[in-house]
Amino acid sequence: MLLHRDGHRVTLFERFETPRPIGSGLMIQPTGRAVLRQLGLEEALVESGARIDRLFGRNDRDRTVLDVRYGKLDAGAFGVGIHRASLFDLLHTAVAAAGIAIEGGRTIAGHEHGSLAFADGKRAGPFDLIVDALGSRSTLAPPTGRDLAYGALWASLDWTDGFDGHALEQRYRAANRMVGVLPIGRGQAAFFWSLRADQVDAWRTAGLDVWKEEVRALWPATAPLLDQIPDPDQLTFARYAHRTLRRPAEPGLIHLGDAWHSTSPQLGQGVNMALLDAWALAFALREREALGDALALALSLRRDHVALYQLMSRLFTPVYQSDGAMLPLLRDVIVAPLTKVWPAPRVMAAMVAGIVGSPMRRLGLA
Repeated sequence: MLLHRDGHRVTLFERFETPRPIGSGLMIQPTGRAVLRQLGLEEALVESGARIDRLFGRNDRDRTVLDVRYGKLDAGAFGVGIHRASLFDLLHTAVAAAGIAIEGGRTIAGHEHGSLAFADGKRAGPFDLIVDALGSRSTLAPPTGRDLAYGALWASLDWTDGFDGHALEQRYRAANRMVGVLPIGRGQAAFFWSLRADQVDAWRTAGLDVWKEEVRALWPATAPLLDQIPDPDQLTFARYAHRTLRRPAEPGLIHLGDAWHSTSPQLGQGVNMALLDAWALAFALREREALGDALALALSLRRDHVALYQLMSRLFTPVYQSDGAMLPLLRDVIVAPLTKVWPAPRVMAAMVAGIVGSPMRRLGLA
């Protein structure tokens, strides 16, 4: 949409015959909101989702171990919990209204000399620029990074009483058990349960009743949500990876979002990083006449912020998703009390909001 508005001819290639979303809930941070504001979609975003003012978590001893409030930044700072389908519909409707070409049923197998190769043997192009937004398992990018041991089971359920309608709430047992509830608007909640990838088969074999008993023991208030899950197929297991391409651009090709950099979802930055990448590309193409210079500028505008959040994610992920005992103990006994002492509340809020490193100022975003 950004490139189309600047006069570029754009074609989207999509592997589904009819574009559709996959997944459950996600968080749009102030950074992502700033990009959607430029597209004229922020108001619709807020209407479609749920305003999030706080991230809150307790351990199995009812000790508060996470309490991040956007209000520590300023009155206009908040996140938006939204169903992935709602965000998809918002963007897809705007793309269709703009008349941008979409070719469905196109599974991308690779690229060569500015052209795309598809799994059915057909090709398209050549193009001046290929923008890779295929995600962390992109067929246009070399394999790199590592899969994380822990992923999560996700489901979208009807909202029930007993939870804060403006908060992402979580409960933990050490760092190997975590359950969360995120309001995502339109009377729905995203429900997730942390699980090791190598334990998914054992989870299925044990059956839902065994699992539900464990979840209720950790967080009794989830019982009405669990009652909405009679079938294990309602839960989708999401895998995560830490990866960063060493060369996120080459002549005629640039990787954006998870195709360039991906992390665990602990800091809630994935979709927001992708939106900032997209804005940086459009911004750079306006600023530089030569394509190579524009790609170099786009990467330079994003590289430091990406590296900073990759580092923070690596540091924080084991605190909330790992098998060790020492890190969660330090988290609960030492770190959690310190996060209540100035200036920690503001720093934590800035970290979650995605604004550490001042990424928007460099991109000319408010």
